[in-house]
Amino acid sequence: MNKARPIILWFSGTLRLSDNPALSAAAATAKPILPVFVFDDESPGPWRLGGAQRWWLHHSLCALDQSLSDLGVSLLFKRGDTLSELSRLASDIEADGLFFQRRYEPWARGLEDRIHAALSAKLTVKRFGGHLLQDPERARTGGGKPYRVFTPYWKSVRDQEVGAPSPVPSNVRWYAHNERSEAIGDWRLLPTAPDWALEFSDRWQPGERGAQRALETFATEFVDRYASDRDHPGQPGTSTLSPHLAFGEISPRQVLAHIHAAADRSSSMRGPDSFVRQIYWREFSYHLLFHWPQIPLEPFRDEYKDFPWRTNNTALACWQRGRTGYPIVDAGMRQLWRTGWMHNRVRMICASFLVKHLMVPWQDGARWFWDTLLDADLANNSAGWQWVAGCGADAAPYFRIFNPITQGQKFDSKGHYVRRWIPELAALPDEVLHAPWQASDEVLASAKVRLGLDYPEPMVDHKVGRERALGALAQFKEGRSNPN
Repeated sequence: MNKARPIILWFSGTLRLSDNPALSAAAATAKPILPVFVFDDESPGPWRLGGAQRWWLHHSLCALDQSLSDLGVSLLFKRGDTLSELSRLASDIEADGLFFQRRYEPWARGLEDRIHAALSAKLTVKRFGGHLLQDPERARTGGGKPYRVFTPYWKSVRDQEVGAPSPVPSNVRWYAHNERSEAIGDWRLLPTAPDWALEFSDRWQPGERGAQRALETFATEFVDRYASDRDHPGQPGTSTLSPHLAFGEISPRQVLAHIHAAADRSSSMRGPDSFVRQIYWREFSYHLLFHWPQIPLEPFRDEYKDFPWRTNNTALACWQRGRTGYPIVDAGMRQLWRTGWMHNRVRMICASFLVKHLMVPWQDGARWFWDTLLDADLANNSAGWQWVAGCGADAAPYFRIFNPITQGQKFDSKGHYVRRWIPELAALPDEVLHAPWQASDEVLASAKVRLGLDYPEPMVDHKVGRERALGALAQFKEGRSNPN
C-alpha cells in the first residue's frame, strides 16, 4: 500500500489553529499534514516587518509551536525565499497539496500568484480566507465598482452572513518527517541591548491563547461601555485586540461571535454595535488596499500628489521622541515607544499634529508607525494616515485640524493618561496640564517643572501651525484652479 502523500499547511497570514479554514480543509482530506512557517525577509520589499512586529512574531511563533507540540507535532521553521523553500519542501516530501490562508498586501498577492504558477502543475495549491469577514472582491456598488466611502460600504456588508467560527479539527493526521527545522532564535527577531522592548512582555501575551484571553476580557468587562469609553486613553476602554488580529492569532469571525454573545447579555446595544462598526472599518481598509494597492505610498486622492508637504527630519525626530511640547501628543508617542501600541484617539491626535501643525508628509509618520507598532497592518496603517491627512478615501477634510490642547482637555480631563506617560508633568494641576506654558511661574515652580529643561516648550504655537496648514491648503487649491 502506497504511503499517503502529505499536505503542506503553510502558515502565512494566520498564526492560529482554531477557525483556520486551511487547516480544516486539509484535515478533511484525511491526508497527513505538515505545518510550516517560512521567514522571508525579502519578498515584502519595503514592507518587511518593523522592529516591534519582529518581537511579536518571535513570541507568536513560539506560542504556535507549543500549541502544535501539545497535539504531537512541531512547526517546521524555514528561512529564505518563500517560493524556493516551499518548492524544495514539496519535492522532498512528495507533497500532494499546499494549503494556506490568503493575504492582501500587494507583495503577498504577487507571491501567491507566483507560487500557484510554479507549483499547481505538481500538486494541489489552495488558498483560503479567514483574515477578513469576506474577501474584498465581493463588495461592489450598484454600478459594479469598489466602494470609496465607508458608510455605503458598511450598509452593504453589515448584514451579510459571515458564518460561525470553527474549532480546531479533531481528526488531524500529522505528518512525521525528518526535515531540518531552523532555530527561531537564530533569526534574531528580538532586540539586542539595549532592550527597547523590555516592557512589552508586561503588557502583551502574543499567541492564540493570549488573543482569546484578551477577547474574553473585553467581551465580558468592557464592551458594554465601549461607545462611551473608547475615546478616553486614560481608562481601559478599548479591546487591544489589534496585534492579535494583525498576526491572525484570532479571526474577525471569532471576535464577532464573542461580541454578539456579549450583546445578547447586555441591556444596551450601543457598545457592541459601536465596536462591530470598528471591525468593519478594518474590512474597509483592506477593501481599499486590495482595489488601490498604491495607497501605502501614494495619496488615494490623486489631486494631493502635489500637496506642499515639508520634509523636516528635525521636526520628525522631536515628534518620534515625544518632545513636541504638547502633552497629549508626547504621551502618545512615548506610550508607543514603551509598549508598541497607542490608543486610537491619540493616534489621530499625533498624526494630525505631524501632518497639519508640522506639515511633515504623512508617509513619514506611517513609516514610523510601521516600525514601532505591534499591530502595524499595511491596510489599516495606510488608510488611517490618509484619513487624517485628508487625502484618503472618506477622509476627514484637510482643514479639520485637531487642537492638541482641547483634545487633551476633553478626552483626558483628569490627566491620568498624560501623567502616566509624562511623569515630569505629574504635579501640574489639571487646568494647565495640557498646556503647561500657560501655567504661572509659581505653579510651574510648585510642580518642579522648568519649561525648556524638564519638558520642552511647544514646537509651534497651535494657532500659527493651524493657520500655516490652512494657508498651504488655500495656495494648493489656488494653484490647481489656475494652472500655468
